[in-house]
Amino acid sequence: MTAGQFKPVPQIILELTPREKRRLYDSACAIVRDLDWTDMAQLTALVMANAAIQERLLAMLVTYLTNELKAEIQYGK
Repeated sequence: MTAGQFKPVPQIILELTPREKRRLYDSACAIVRDLDWTDMAQLTALVMANAAIQERLLAMLVTYLTNELKAEIQYGK
């Protein structure tokens, strides 16, 4: 998808097809479905306070990008 050029992850996500976005959304929802939240602000606060959930979401995203999109992940310094 990136064709040898750097693209930040948010840009890659914005460029996903609706079907790809839905698959990514479904994967994220599977991780947070058992949390007790009513809106995005509350969900964000719960995730930001829980390192284990952050790690699971990050791992899911990295796996999706590398396996489904064949993207190479490079971490900033």
